[in-house]
Amino acid sequence: MLIPGLSGHEDRVRRALSKRLEDIGLPFRSDRLGNLIATLEGDPGAPSVMLFAHTDQLGFVVRKIESNGLVRIERLGGIPEKALPSLPVLFCVGEGRDVKGIFANKSHHATPAEEKYKVIPYADLYIDVGCDTAEEVRSLGINIGTPVVYEPRVLHLNEDRVAGTSVDDRAGCAAVFEAARALKDIESRPTIHFVFAVLEEFNLRGAMVAAQALRPDIAIQLDLALTSDTPDMAHRGEVRLGGGPAMSLYSFHGRGTLNGTIPHPALTTLFEKIAAAEGIPLQRTAHTGALTDSSYVQLVGEGVACIDLCFPSRYTHTSLEVCDLRDLERLVHLLIAAIRTIGLDYSLDRDKYT
Repeated sequence: MLIPGLSGHEDRVRRALSKRLEDIGLPFRSDRLGNLIATLEGDPGAPSVMLFAHTDQLGFVVRKIESNGLVRIERLGGIPEKALPSLPVLFCVGEGRDVKGIFANKSHHATPAEEKYKVIPYADLYIDVGCDTAEEVRSLGINIGTPVVYEPRVLHLNEDRVAGTSVDDRAGCAAVFEAARALKDIESRPTIHFVFAVLEEFNLRGAMVAAQALRPDIAIQLDLALTSDTPDMAHRGEVRLGGGPAMSLYSFHGRGTLNGTIPHPALTTLFEKIAAAEGIPLQRTAHTGALTDSSYVQLVGEGVACIDLCFPSRYTHTSLEVCDLRDLERLVHLLIAAIRTIGLDYSLDRDKYT
């Protein structure tokens, strides 16, 4: 989470993950978009599996540098505008050369009553990097198109919970990596493609390209589940932080991107069965307003059997999202136990499950 990786600019994250894959002896490759792919060959007669999460995060790009040195931005991804004023950010100029800034917030002493409860559109906001001229700003390496992210931070909350930038979806990446580390030493397994995808926050583009190349039979996507254990979210469902991983039964965006995922019944049956056998609490979620890469991956070739497995998360798309490490551990346990059972006799015939 401390490595910046705006959508379309995930290279530092990919390099860090590549080093980890190298450390465990798992061969990998990257495609032209930047997807990182590692394949474990398995039983050729069993359905192949693509286990994936996205590496990118939402943020901004520089749109204009004012003559007085203040910087205006364009958003990239679902940015909550009400959470931006006074927020620290990082201009990703280059490793060792990144520049810090803050979203300006009008002095409270000069704010009239009618403005105190107004959400300012992002296009009207500006970032202060401590410069007085546009030339000074450009001398720092900042230019039109420079990526900008929330200042990377990690906070430990009590014993098991973590708050930080890009929990969505670095927590998913961590789970994919831990599953890969365990499954590489298991002899009886299907062929598994571990994919660390790009461009999810930029309209779900990267994982679909990886799936087109890999043509998996099954795709398991790891991302967050919206929690319903705070007063403002109580009506949205039953998922709670620390309650174990969740399985999405329905997702639909409904705003602009009319897409979503209804999971394949063979996979919902598999994960319910394995969770019960392993004593893993498995929560269920159905929601609108969000969607994942699986909504496009499922449409590749003649169709891919897809499911979204999730870790509960609070305060999504803000600068400090929250997850529970116990949920991630249980999610990895569930993945390992389920994937290793996918063998020659595992059927994707829908009529056997419905």
